[in-house]
Formats: sequence, C-alpha cells, structure tokens
Amino acid sequence: MQVLINILFFTFLGSVASLIGGVILLSREKFATRISHYLTAFAAGTLLGTAFFDLLPEAQKQARQTDLFFWVLTGMLFFFLLEQIFHWFHHHQHGHGEEISKSAVPLMLLGDSVHNFIDGIVIAATFLVSAPLGVVTALAVGAHEIPQEIGDFAILLHAGIKPKKVLLFNFLSACVSFAGALTTYFLADLARGLLPIFLSVTAGFFIYIASSDLIPEINSEQKKKSSLLKTLTLFSGVFIIWIFLFLLEK
Repeated sequence: MQVLINILFFTFLGSVASLIGGVILLSREKFATRISHYLTAFAAGTLLGTAFFDLLPEAQKQARQTDLFFWVLTGMLFFFLLEQIFHWFHHHQHGHGEEISKSAVPLMLLGDSVHNFIDGIVIAATFLVSAPLGVVTALAVGAHEIPQEIGDFAILLHAGIKPKKVLLFNFLSACVSFAGALTTYFLADLARGLLPIFLSVTAGFFIYIASSDLIPEINSEQKKKSSLLKTLTLFSGVFIIWIFLFLLEK
C-alpha cells in the first residue's frame, strides 16, 4: 500500500503540480517567458543526469540477458516516431506558416495526454524498483514538464482559448498520468519482469527529450551572457541529480 501511495503522490508532483509553469504564465507572462529558457536548460540537465546516473545503472544491475543499448535506442526512436506523427497531423490541421487554429487544439491535447500517460508509467515502474529511483525520476519528469506547460499554455492562449479553459484542459490532460501509473501498478507482476526494458526505454526517452527538444531550444539564443547562464544551469541540473542520488544512497 505504501508503494501505491508513493506512486500516486509523486505522479501528482511530477505531472499535475508541474502546471505551476502555466499558472506563472497566466499571472506574469513576461516573467514566465524570461525564465522559461533557464527552466528548459535545468530540465535538460536533470533528464540527462537521471538517465545516466540513475536509470541506466539500475537497469544494468537488473539486466541478465537484456540488451540495454537496444532498448535505449528503441526508446529514442519510438518517441521520435511518436513526435513526428503528431507533428504530421498538426501540420495538416492548420498548414505550414499559419497561426494555430482551434481545430488543432484537440490534437495538441491528445499528444500531451499520451505524453502524460507515459510519464505515469515511467514513475510507477521506477517505484516498483525502489523509492529513491522513483523519487529522482518523478523530479526529472516534473522539471521538464514545467517549461513544457509554459509553452502549451502560450499556444492555447494564442489559439484564442480562454485562460480558465486552458487551465482546465491542461489539468485534465495531466491527470491522465494517474491512469498510466495505476495501470503499471496493478500489472506489477508483468511489469517487474520487464523492468530493465522499462528503465532502458525511459532512459532513451529522457535522452531524446533533452537532446532533441530542450538543448536545441537552449542553443537558439545567441547572446553570450545568456548562453553562458543557460549552460551553467544545464550543468547544475546534472550536478543536483548526482548530489541527490549520493544523499539518497547514504
């Protein structure tokens, strides 16, 4: 029962509580826009740190005949394919170079819901291994969700959706993570046999998100001072995960 409580609490922390990024945008748009790049850099660092310091070492401990490198690559390719599918539908919904229309909003929310469902699976699967692994993973999920929510809120507001509806839509989408978490928990016997694969795929997911979505956004800013600060922020994300894991082990 304690494992289930931990899963539900940290799923809430990693997914639903990350809506704070969108709330900041609604209340202080200029401030949210100014810090979003630094939040993105920090998130990239936490994702990379969690993948290489936590998920992959744990998968290696549990792996017997499992080819971890194959499943890391599978995770990266799967999420690349998933992202391309949503981009393709999104492109055909409103056309290249045009402003996002309300007709594209349901597709965007569907994409977010699938993403949140996977986040729930990831958090629950890691808690089935150990509480420290689950905690670190949930924190990494939350870190990358906050800047993403700022972007999602901005897109929906730009599409003409009222702020209250934007908040409601994103809250309902975030709640889908509980479905992923509960599904994984109640299929724990099946999930435990696949944990090295789950961990490796999750590491691939984190590496892909950090390297394809977050880091390019960091590099888009050409100002030297800003680039230096974001670089330091990314490294601090990696360092904090390393320190956090060291303290948990102690």
